[in-house]
Formats: sequence, structure tokens, C-alpha cells
Amino acid sequence: MDWDFSEDEAFLALCDAFRESGETSAMEFLATGEGAFHFQELTQNAAGEGIDLSDSESMAEFQMEVLETIDEINN
Repeated sequence: MDWDFSEDEAFLALCDAFRESGETSAMEFLATGEGAFHFQELTQNAAGEGIDLSDSESMAEFQMEVLETIDEINN
């Protein structure tokens, strides 16, 4: 992916909300209302950056990158 989402405001808000939630699993957090909200904002920003997430494989790859980055930041 050509876009560094780790500095995007939606990603930073997602990380902050994850830390504040007390959740131990980033994947489980994304399944909650607040986590899903922030992830949706991030996907919209990705689209604005020209990232095509229209197929399920691209979306799954993006989600895994986001989850891995959240884990790296929080460990």
C-alpha cells in the first residue's frame, strides 16, 4: 500500500480509543461500535487517498495491516 495510514487522524483516534477501552484484542475492539466507527473513518480516508478497498481481499489486507500496526504501537 502506498499510503502511510499510521499518521492519519482516524488511525490515531482508533489507537487512542483502543487504549482507553481496556480491550486486550485490537480485533475484538474493531468489532465494537466505537472501534468500527473509527475503522470506517479510516477506510473513508483511505478511499480519499486513492486506495481501492472495494473487494473483500483488499479490505481484509488493509484490516490486517491496521491490526498489526495497532499491536506494534501498543506493545
